[in-house]
Amino acid sequence: MRPDSTLSPETATRRFLSSLDQPSRILVAISGGSDSTGLLVALVDALKASPNSRISLCAATVDHALRPESADEARDVAALCRSLDVAHVTKVWHGAKPKAGIMAAARDARYGLLAEAADELDADMIVTAHTLDDQRETFAMRGQRSAANVTGIADAVLFDRRIWVVRPLLFSLRADIRALLQQRGVRWFDDPSNEDPKYERVRMRRALSGEGISVAEIGAMATARAVLDADAAGWLDTHVSLHGGMLAQVLPEGLAVERSLLGHVLARLAAVLGGLPFALGAEPMAGVLDFLALGHPGRVTAGRVVFDLRRDGLFVMRESRGMLPLAVAAGERVVWDGRYVVENHAGVDVVVSAAGAAGEAQDVEGTDRRDVGVDALGITEKLSMEDLSHLPKSAVKRAIAAQPQISASTVSSDLADQIEITPYFAPFDRFLTRLDLMFATNVAAAFGTRPYPKPPLGLIDGKTI
Repeated sequence: MRPDSTLSPETATRRFLSSLDQPSRILVAISGGSDSTGLLVALVDALKASPNSRISLCAATVDHALRPESADEARDVAALCRSLDVAHVTKVWHGAKPKAGIMAAARDARYGLLAEAADELDADMIVTAHTLDDQRETFAMRGQRSAANVTGIADAVLFDRRIWVVRPLLFSLRADIRALLQQRGVRWFDDPSNEDPKYERVRMRRALSGEGISVAEIGAMATARAVLDADAAGWLDTHVSLHGGMLAQVLPEGLAVERSLLGHVLARLAAVLGGLPFALGAEPMAGVLDFLALGHPGRVTAGRVVFDLRRDGLFVMRESRGMLPLAVAAGERVVWDGRYVVENHAGVDVVVSAAGAAGEAQDVEGTDRRDVGVDALGITEKLSMEDLSHLPKSAVKRAIAAQPQISASTVSSDLADQIEITPYFAPFDRFLTRLDLMFATNVAAAFGTRPYPKPPLGLIDGKTI
């Protein structure tokens, strides 16, 4: 259930708490800015008003170490949390910072550190203070880039397949949050980057001047998006067969669905099979759909995957290039090609490369050119379990060539047993929004991997929020 007007931060937090399954322990991500400080204060107040609640709070501050004053701000936040009797930790982003893409890198590091803090404080979810102002800015920025299927900030995101991040204030205004803090006499910090016009969000904030998409429009879009996700999940179950965990076959009737649905599902299926963190963009997807609409057998490539149209359907697989070999140290866990998690439990360093790229593994610095390949995924065994003789030979060959193979300078008979390789779904396994949950759940089922945990949100007035 979604509101049809803005919510005060007090009302938003009460609604959020009433939706949770109990007992619950919430980690509040607090930077010291007005939004996150207001979220913490509102949650503390709401729980004080419900003394019998089995919900508890803790908090964490991530010091990105990008400004000299950030450490002092983190200490002040810790003091505020002590005054509110809320357990608090500060996590610091150590190490060299990238010169390009600093905002994206900081975001990824921030969520990783918040997840660590949640583990330390035994929290089962994280809450962040994204507001209606943030939502409006996001819709406006994404709308400038694409007119189709524009979505805003999701109310819940699963991070790293391990913990849900929930945003209770998405229908609350920053002005109302600041009014709450002023009423309570609680101060906050203003990050100077929030006023720096070199960032697109700052420029959009100034252009909007507090206006933007309405709450009713956001609710309608969210409802439509939920329907689309359900339709996509059903399409996957009904029209797609996955062969050998590497080759997807879309049956002919699956190609006859409405163009908008077909584009939505193929864009996400391509991201899964191509190892890309985002669904295939609107422009390349339009080219694929135009190719399919002609109905002539043939192939096109987009998003690192091959779309191979035959009389018996569309075959989708990773294209046979661009799969770089990757060294995996003993005891290390890496993601290779955006498609597989490789965990090295052996006592030697290994290299993972594409099965069809003979000799590439030896090009990694520090490896012996006399390496011997090991079929750690058991490709031969997989294929013996399923008869693929009815499938196009060229498609099967291309799919096999894109599978991971392990090599090492010293190969023992049990090396393959000491290398664990599992599918990784790049568009979902790091950040999975609730908007894609049903489709992602069916992808995991098709690959035979563990399901994604359900969001912690329950019901309000008998309706799912």
